[in-house]
Amino acid sequence: MTPSSPTRLIVGVTGATGAPLAVRLLEILREVPQVETHLVLSTWARSTIEVETPHTSRHCAELADMTHKFGDLGATISSGSFPVAGMVIVPCSMKTLAAVRHGLADNLIARAADVTLKERRPLVLVPRETPLSEIHLENMLALSRMGVRIVPPMPAFYDIPNGISDLVDHIVMRILDQFDLPVGTADIAERWQGLARTRSHGPMSGDGAGAKGRRSEYRGFSSS
Repeated sequence: MTPSSPTRLIVGVTGATGAPLAVRLLEILREVPQVETHLVLSTWARSTIEVETPHTSRHCAELADMTHKFGDLGATISSGSFPVAGMVIVPCSMKTLAAVRHGLADNLIARAADVTLKERRPLVLVPRETPLSEIHLENMLALSRMGVRIVPPMPAFYDIPNGISDLVDHIVMRILDQFDLPVGTADIAERWQGLARTRSHGPMSGDGAGAKGRRSEYRGFSSS
């Protein structure tokens, strides 16, 4: 890529639950003209998007700069000579995670990940499964030792999320943190600002009806 060309990022989406994460990531990157997204949707990802979000797979594809067919192993992103800044698979199913670990490049998501690995480019997997078996954990450990960044979509509660959208934004922010992209993540979600600030803005701060209201939202939670 020349200095004036956009930064390319491959976004693979599998059929694991977590489609809102992929849609939100694409929405954010759509507003960054310096980043060129190359999207690959698996067969089951198309169904999951329509089950878990109010969007269609076509809408998701329209958020990307380029889309590639899941079975197109002749696509540009299947070659290491096509320069990209990295790749993220979000969400990443356990089947895809296993395929990446063992180099089973039988579809474009797995092939692009295989290329990203061999070219020593950043590869981020957002695995979505629970509980995790020994096989899942061993696959993640092996990939981590290869330099892959494993970013499970674990929610944070210190920023006092107001709903699912806040949880999604925080996870997407942490995913984007893994790449050296010209993306300003400051306004995406609240970051940790230290314990003193968190206490002053937390659910138990203040008094009167406001504090009671925040307490009611967190009924059943305790710290120990």
